[in-house]
Amino acid sequence: MARIDNLVVFVSNAVPGDVADIRIVSKKRRFLEGKAVKFHKLSDKRTEPVCQHFGTCGGCKWQHLDYAWQLNFKQQQVTDALTRIGKIELPPIENILGSAKIYQYRNRLDYSFSNKKWLTADEMQIREGIEDHNALGFHVPGTFDKVIDLKKCHLQHDPSDAIRAFVRALTQQLNLECFDIKHQTGLLRSLTVRTASTGEIMVIFQFFKRDDEAIEAMMSGIRDAFPNITSLLYVVNGKGNDTIHDLPVHVYTGRDHIFEAMEGLQFKIGPKSFYQTNSAQAYELYKITRDFAGLTGVENVYDLYTGTGTIALFVAKQAKKVVGVELVAAAIEDAKLNASLNGIANTEFFASDMKDLFNANFIQQHGTPDVIITDPPRVGMHEDVVACLNTSGAKKIVYVSCNPASQARDLALLDANYRVVRVQPVDMFPQTHHVENVVLLELR
Repeated sequence: MARIDNLVVFVSNAVPGDVADIRIVSKKRRFLEGKAVKFHKLSDKRTEPVCQHFGTCGGCKWQHLDYAWQLNFKQQQVTDALTRIGKIELPPIENILGSAKIYQYRNRLDYSFSNKKWLTADEMQIREGIEDHNALGFHVPGTFDKVIDLKKCHLQHDPSDAIRAFVRALTQQLNLECFDIKHQTGLLRSLTVRTASTGEIMVIFQFFKRDDEAIEAMMSGIRDAFPNITSLLYVVNGKGNDTIHDLPVHVYTGRDHIFEAMEGLQFKIGPKSFYQTNSAQAYELYKITRDFAGLTGVENVYDLYTGTGTIALFVAKQAKKVVGVELVAAAIEDAKLNASLNGIANTEFFASDMKDLFNANFIQQHGTPDVIITDPPRVGMHEDVVACLNTSGAKKIVYVSCNPASQARDLALLDANYRVVRVQPVDMFPQTHHVENVVLLELR
């Protein structure tokens, strides 16, 4: 950030300590956006980005910031949110838990096809001579139809990048049409690669329309080049968006699922299943959550926003009973299936909107919780859910958040009945500004 005329300027390509000339590129009502066009002095907090697409791709915006400083600023982000927004009494905030891997840590990447490749500065000079305008990669920030044609991505371990590169080459070889999002035309829409800690691999291909000959050519090519793929799937999606939750998924070869593993537990992951994107760091996050809960085997535990039940199943062996609630019905079916798969009989899962289901009647029916674990989406919890938490009678609440700002707002609403006793930030996404935070609250 910089300041000019009492306005904050958010500078996209600088780090604290840089001295630079800034060009204002966008004016908002309360702030400006800028870009450094000339550096006079580089900060000692900088490091050399490893990716050739850094600065254009929006996936790893902090690559130019040394990882120790990334952690420092994420710790400060949590502190600022809880003190300035929450404005509640806090214990000392524990040091952020960094990720052992700062690259190749993601277990899922979603690549987009486009017939409007983003041209680099060098390519713009010779644009008339460029014949191939197709791309397979990530959308350029601030655009909806431009995609970077990736040469290499450092976010997921092998063979993810090799699969992407092969598919890109085969697209050109077969002369297949890439998707035009603006005009809703073309054939190839998206490619998803999921790699599990068990070594299993899932590939999901989205086609915009059915073309049996082209689909067969693409899918057989992937199968033959990567016989170690566990689950090779495809979807025909002619909708206006990329979601596949309401569409049939076709198994081309292998299984319709892969397995993840964590501390002796197995989790069945289908093409529509959610699983934490950083598997290794998710394990650390769940261990902190379980430690904060302090379970002894006699507790009645509620797991709100349970998703596919990963946290619920992770703590079930240390609890008397775990009740999980989640909006997405398909996720709840996954949770029930994974409970059965692992022989866990002390869990119950319910699919409903949290604010409609989690109320006094629900608590009366399922028993007063001793511990409530809540892991809401970025927007935080609905005020009705917070109100029910306040009157739930739970001795402890463990609040896991991917957005310290919305978490701080909710903590302020809980402050009348619950006090914060522990705060532990966790870095799930190195090279980005995102940070998770786990807070333990105890009944006053």
